[in-house]
Amino acid sequence: MSQDPASSVRTFEGHRPRLGARVMIDPSAVVLGDVALDDDVSVWPQAVIRGDMHRIRVGARTSIQDGAILHITHAGPYNPDGWPLLIGSDVTVGHGAILHGCRIGDRVLVGMRATVMDGAVVEDEVVIAAGALVTPGKTLRSGYLYTGSPAREARALSEKELAYFRYSADNYVRLKERHLQAQSG
Repeated sequence: MSQDPASSVRTFEGHRPRLGARVMIDPSAVVLGDVALDDDVSVWPQAVIRGDMHRIRVGARTSIQDGAILHITHAGPYNPDGWPLLIGSDVTVGHGAILHGCRIGDRVLVGMRATVMDGAVVEDEVVIAAGALVTPGKTLRSGYLYTGSPAREARALSEKELAYFRYSADNYVRLKERHLQAQSG
């Protein structure tokens, strides 16, 4: 770990978040409980990643933007196993997005203020438009843009859009490194 985000990273019931190499967590963010952030993940101001009743896993080079909320679905009488929150690599989670007990594949862009609900599955290489609502249990197929509330398949992604996933992830890794360097003085 390259920084001391002690006040941002919190143990809950014996579960302390595990951080990969070169992870950046803004001091105003909260990462709590059974959470694992892989290498080069960035967690920006006011984001909340709360793994208090199930696990959250975030893949390498994923960026969790300002004000995003990441949570799980607990196990209980209405859902005996609950749902963890699983996010792949090279994902950009936009400002104010909400991800709740769902699975997000690799190379996905979750637009600003988009919401992905319990049990939803977002395959690899998907764009979820700003403000879209992915309803519980829905599957978003790879290679498409989804818009609206509820989210619907709008069109296939272009080659340029497919290339953007890696560009976005790399851009946030570079920016994260600049922030870590500035913090270390």
